Amino acid sequence: MGEYGRILKTFDNDYAGRGYSVVLHCPEFTSLCPFTGNPDFAVIDIIYTPDRLCIETKSLKMYLLKFRTKRIFNEHAVNMILDDIVAACKPVNATVSGDFNVRGGIGIHVEATYSKRKKRD
Repeated sequence: MGEYGRILKTFDNDYAGRGYSVVLHCPEFTSLCPFTGNPDFAVIDIIYTPDRLCIETKSLKMYLLKFRTKRIFNEHAVNMILDDIVAACKPVNATVSGDFNVRGGIGIHVEATYSKRKKRD
């Protein structure tokens, strides 16, 4: 789990095996550019199919707030969030996307995906 991942809390999924999706829409994500220290603003969307555990949203809020003082590339932030979500709740699958505001004339959209693979006999 990443340096902030321990903040993420979970709760038991009473509907495990149903195959439903959870969409977490986080429109106020902020991190810092590793070169300039200027803020990067983004909308982060987390879509996952829970297995036995679900992410508790207050802990997700606290987790995402930790990025406000972190100097990190947009691509790394999205992948770190995905890694920490997967480590915390071990979903069937998950996708994290970050739609970062335009800065210097370029906007960035990053999407990272995880899928639990079944072992073949």
